[in-house]
Amino acid sequence: MDRDRSELTRLCPACGGATPHAFRFRRNGCDVIQCRACGLGRAQTSTFDPAAYYTEDYFSGRRADGYSDYLGAEPVLRREFARSVDFIRRYRAHGKLLELGCAYGFFLMEAARHFEVMGIELAAEAAEHGRRAGLHVLQGTADAANLARVGAADVIVLFDVIEHLLQPLETLALCCQHLNPGGIIVITTGDFGSTVARLAGARWRLMTPPQHLWFFTRESMRRLSGGLGLAMEHVDHPWKLVPASLIAFQVRRMLGLRGQGVTTASRIGVPMNLFDAMRVVLRKPT
Repeated sequence: MDRDRSELTRLCPACGGATPHAFRFRRNGCDVIQCRACGLGRAQTSTFDPAAYYTEDYFSGRRADGYSDYLGAEPVLRREFARSVDFIRRYRAHGKLLELGCAYGFFLMEAARHFEVMGIELAAEAAEHGRRAGLHVLQGTADAANLARVGAADVIVLFDVIEHLLQPLETLALCCQHLNPGGIIVITTGDFGSTVARLAGARWRLMTPPQHLWFFTRESMRRLSGGLGLAMEHVDHPWKLVPASLIAFQVRRMLGLRGQGVTTASRIGVPMNLFDAMRVVLRKPT
């Protein structure tokens, strides 16, 4: 069968039902298909184990699709996260803030100046680092049990997380249940409908299945959140301060070069914007 001409019918979590899907390409052994109605892309895989993948290696350059030197880049990351806190405070100035996928807790450290903060992190070593810094971090997934332990929040943050989730609709629904009325969910993720993503195709920098399992468009994010009763209050493609070492690391990966490369540039921040990553603010009605 010619995959390029085949028409697949799959349940689309954003559309809320079965929709036609088109085969786009095969990447890293995964077929990537896309909903024709909303543009949501997904990587088809049945063998990926997040708990085995998101370990210390993921943050230290020993995974091809991870970070080059997350700990070494702390000064740059915290400068960027401080800007994110300022952005969030335009929509919710104070209250209880929960971050899903909080890594080593650098964002929570900045947010703690204005919010009561908590985090959930799958990688045990990263979660322990946050606890050693005095943060309240639960180790594990953002499941019903852990969210119940957190309780209700005013702000829930998923920075570059939703594309990794096995079931993004279920996780977002749990977040909505634990969000106070008038509270916000802030999401950053790749924009599969962006010009860069469409031109690059399988070579798009964020096309890294099975690490990235979902590829959102603005319309798919609107439908996904709208189905849960959340209002999309803001969408943009922000500039971001990126560690120079991570840029070099990703370039090496895209060129097919092996090895960790040089990480001494972790403390150098480079302003970047390819307009292929979106930031979304969702509001729960009062």
